[in-house]
Amino acid sequence: MPGALPDGEPVPEDGSLPSAALTAVGARGFGVYVHVPFCASRCGYCDFNTYTATELGGGAGRETYADSVLGELALARRVLADAPPRRVDTVFVGGGTPTLLSAEDLGRILAGIDATWGLAPDAEVTTEANPESVTPRSLAALRAAGYTRISLGMQSAAPGVLAVLDRRHRPGRAIAAAREAREAGFAHVNLDLIYGTPGERAEDFAESLAQVTAAGVDHVSAYALIVEDGTRLAARMRRGELPYPSDDVAADRYLAAEAALSAAGFGWYEVSNWATSPDARCRHNLLYWTGADWWGLGPGAHSHVGGVRWWNVKHPSTYAARLATGSSPGYGREVLTGDDARTEDVMLRLRLADGLPLATLDEPGRAAADRALADGLLDPHPYASGRAVLTLRGRLLADAVVRDLLP
Repeated sequence: MPGALPDGEPVPEDGSLPSAALTAVGARGFGVYVHVPFCASRCGYCDFNTYTATELGGGAGRETYADSVLGELALARRVLADAPPRRVDTVFVGGGTPTLLSAEDLGRILAGIDATWGLAPDAEVTTEANPESVTPRSLAALRAAGYTRISLGMQSAAPGVLAVLDRRHRPGRAIAAAREAREAGFAHVNLDLIYGTPGERAEDFAESLAQVTAAGVDHVSAYALIVEDGTRLAARMRRGELPYPSDDVAADRYLAAEAALSAAGFGWYEVSNWATSPDARCRHNLLYWTGADWWGLGPGAHSHVGGVRWWNVKHPSTYAARLATGSSPGYGREVLTGDDARTEDVMLRLRLADGLPLATLDEPGRAAADRALADGLLDPHPYASGRAVLTLRGRLLADAVVRDLLP
């Protein structure tokens, strides 16, 4: 089941923000995230804020969900009335399984965002989808509604791995869906992979990579399996039914991904993400990684505007009920200090191929960066120009490098 929300100071009933947060909204870019919390079934590894039909109470159905999101969008417009963003650069609809909503409802939400703040002429508009939740017809309808990018949850090409993860799509369906998306006119298509699942063999992951690189997509995300407390997968491991993931195996899989993807013309631009060109990079995620502003719509969604981060109530029925009374669905918030912002900058920018400006680091951090350079974890060429960029070995140890650079 979904994990607990973090603590924080209360969000005002009207959702208002401190005046200091409104001085330069969208100066670094502005995005909108839309969370769709519905799934046909729960995958064994998932602790996202998602619900199946049997887990939902009254007032939380898919049929009225778009209206609730549009209600929060109206509240957002009021909150930012005196300092609206110049435009919306990116929209990302995630979940859950967004494509359990109709293409008409997803189109209504996008049209509402455009009417509220205006989509940039070149806005990137992404929806996530499970392979079995789309058809050529629905993909064409999404494209006609203005979606430009789709991210498909493939996870693996191996039937046994899909079974351990409780994925419902058949092997091969993700590749077929990617090709259908291209045929429908999507400019950008991503496939997600998970590696290190118990029972996954090296040849299983090699076959997944081979299928991905032959699919004609321009973006691949590959993540090591993380076992979250409270999930069915974690319970199976505690009972001894499955072994826990191996760090050594995960490292081997990452090296295999880098080798196969780079040979196929993909370049890494974030530790877990590869694209065939700069235009194929996920611009919405880059907004997150570079400290831009975004408004998160939907239950459990997080937002960040002007150094204020807040998060919504988690359950769809509570979310809908608050909006029905004109109240903010915000559950808690925090105002980031300068030190908080710098810490996040180090944590996120170091994971990017563009790297972290060394000027961001304090004196102990710069000394730690010098040590990382000597240990072969940072690339000497950008370092000489004032940027810390991870080497391949550094990417394998990215979390440890970040810890060393921060106090």
